[in-house]
Amino acid sequence: MASTPRVDLDGNPIKPITICMIGAGGFIGSHLCEKLMAETPHTVLALDVYNDKIKHLLEPDSLPWAGRIQFHRLNIKHDSRLEGLIKMSDLTINLAAICTPADYNTRPLDTIYSNFIDALPVVKYCSENNKRLIHFSTCEVYGKTIGSFLPKDSALRKDPAYYVLKEDTSPCIFGSIEKQRWSYACAKQLIERLIYAEGAENGMEFTIVRPFNWIGPRMDFIPGVDGPSEGVPRVLACFSNNLLRREPLKLVDGGQSQRTFVYIKDAIEAVLLMIENPARANGHIFNVGNPNNEVTVRQLAEMMTQVYSKVSGESSLETPTIDVSSKEFYGEGYDDSDKRIPDMTIINKQLGWNPKTSLWDLLESTLTYQHRTYAEAIKKVIAKPVAS
Repeated sequence: MASTPRVDLDGNPIKPITICMIGAGGFIGSHLCEKLMAETPHTVLALDVYNDKIKHLLEPDSLPWAGRIQFHRLNIKHDSRLEGLIKMSDLTINLAAICTPADYNTRPLDTIYSNFIDALPVVKYCSENNKRLIHFSTCEVYGKTIGSFLPKDSALRKDPAYYVLKEDTSPCIFGSIEKQRWSYACAKQLIERLIYAEGAENGMEFTIVRPFNWIGPRMDFIPGVDGPSEGVPRVLACFSNNLLRREPLKLVDGGQSQRTFVYIKDAIEAVLLMIENPARANGHIFNVGNPNNEVTVRQLAEMMTQVYSKVSGESSLETPTIDVSSKEFYGEGYDDSDKRIPDMTIINKQLGWNPKTSLWDLLESTLTYQHRTYAEAIKKVIAKPVAS
């Protein structure tokens, strides 16, 4: 760490705090823990069921941050230690969630319980003990854009007012109840409303984060290697898995949905600003994404194929992509949002944050990591004889 005193955006000295991080062992949590250990004096109480992605931070005792990160193996569903750990901390960050699209309509009850019911005690303990909360929501709370309901030849479809998503004005538009894909978005929206109400009625200090497709090393799992063989991770990990196994990339309903992607290290910079500038972050909902990295899912597949050929030295398949229906890929009850482009006005005004990394560069970083980490493991899985 630098020897010069660290100051916030208003020039005030940053005092060391204790952070209770729920879900610290996941993709976002592991990168955030790395950042906090390497660049700040803060202490982290890291709560999760698994610690594989942060093991390198926990041992050996000779690490420069030894004593500033403590792992507590617990499940927030049923652990009496949770309130005590929140009480010990100045700030709670809640990252715990089921956030894989394949689960939304196949495990809707688990999805709703994980993202709403299980989060209720966290909000309650923060409110009752006057503790600040940074809660991770999702860009899915916006649902579908207004533009998606306009005629396909309407000139209004090109008007940003109908598709750029703003924290304080954009409506949240979900599909019908039988489209259980929206179980995740609906649960996340309701916990947002509860947190906002706690702030309004009981004075709880909070910040809500809406991530827009954060991408980077350690994201998701590769089925059959570091996750269940039957699992379906999110789009980038799905495509990575296909590339590693030299299989065509599956484009759901033609891959016409549009997404923006932001590099995890850029996004973590935004979270650190929220942590260390409470006066500027409290009471706000922040989109955290990169509107400059917008592509269709089909374009993402094409770009990933090119990037993977570069980092692996392998030639592309003759048929790099195939089309599949959403029903075939995700099962009954799937629905999708059309575009997800974040408006960045509020986070730029409050925290001065802008993303830096291009889509090509973040894909190159991610696929280099995945090729190095998983290529040999994938070969072993493929070569394993099938039991008769």
